[in-house]
Amino acid sequence: MTNRVRVLGLALSVLLWACGGDDDSPIPDGGTPPDAGLPDGGGTVPDAGSPWDAVTTLLEARVADAGTSVPGLGLAVYDSQDRKVYEHMVGDFAPDRRVAVASASKMIAGTVLFEVIRQGHLSLDSTTGQMLGWSGDKANITLRHLLSFTSGLQNEHLCTVQAGITLADCVATIASTNPVAPPGTRFDYGSTHLHVAARMAEVTTGKSWNTLFRETLATPLGLPEDVTYFTRPRQAQGITNPLIAGGLRTSMNEYAPLFALVFHKGRQAGREVGTPELFDAQAREPFPGVVIGNSPVKDLSLPFRYGLTAWLQCATPAEGCDVISSPGAFGWTPWMDREAGYYAILGMQLDRQDEGVVGFSVNLSGELQPLIRAALGR
Repeated sequence: MTNRVRVLGLALSVLLWACGGDDDSPIPDGGTPPDAGLPDGGGTVPDAGSPWDAVTTLLEARVADAGTSVPGLGLAVYDSQDRKVYEHMVGDFAPDRRVAVASASKMIAGTVLFEVIRQGHLSLDSTTGQMLGWSGDKANITLRHLLSFTSGLQNEHLCTVQAGITLADCVATIASTNPVAPPGTRFDYGSTHLHVAARMAEVTTGKSWNTLFRETLATPLGLPEDVTYFTRPRQAQGITNPLIAGGLRTSMNEYAPLFALVFHKGRQAGREVGTPELFDAQAREPFPGVVIGNSPVKDLSLPFRYGLTAWLQCATPAEGCDVISSPGAFGWTPWMDREAGYYAILGMQLDRQDEGVVGFSVNLSGELQPLIRAALGR
């Protein structure tokens, strides 16, 4: 798998279209979650020692270089046994600080939808015509199209960040918009696709999105009620129209067990969520021949493609990638390397007002990848 996986010196800068609302003022940090269900029990990290010195040096140097634009960040690395083998905080950040993780919400949303599929309520081939009563060409949009952002829908709509309405209200509005392409022919990164996918899950299960999130992931993992999807996550506002593509608020300690389930393809600590086959599909590009429309990597002349709620960081995405990620607009950048046997969370919440690229965090994650492999002896 090595040739399919490794692209060292990653320079991927990821655009997030899931902004957290107009007011970017800070809100109080979250508390530390219960130890139950957390990788490594949320306990003390052993002294990493000299193999990790290069990682620490790089983290501190990059924060120093960034100045006031990056007041602080943290990095946690877990091995394939879910042991926290490294953790380091720089500046104004902490592993139990709860923040808006923006597009890092997408991969977690994908996990919820995989479980809805496992329970038999949906399949990747379920259509909007079947589940939502859509008609015309839009009736042929499948869940697979939605999760891979190839639905042909307009990639953004203001209703996805409108509090005070319901997810059903927003999706009804999206249904009335004109598509930009037939399903499966064009990739456009954005928020509308996952809104529609979540509504399909709501209709078929009779449960709200946040209820599904709590029942599927949050409650079994012992996460508190405040770890949930909001319309405006930076302000923790709005839960009836949650921003599926970017509305999750959580901390590094709380995100870790969610990410562990993805790393283990839904089979971890006696839990079963989704199926291994669905997580394998997540790491492959389902429609390799699509036209690339709105894409943060296209604008940077980078070759990375998209699977099902995950960026694919390898040279052969149609065959599958061991390195997948889901970076967010405020700097939060989780990634996993199944070949090397680890997953990592680069936590931060940068004070950004726009929807542009976040070169700092994703470039840093690319610099860290070979150093982490070296520290692990890979």
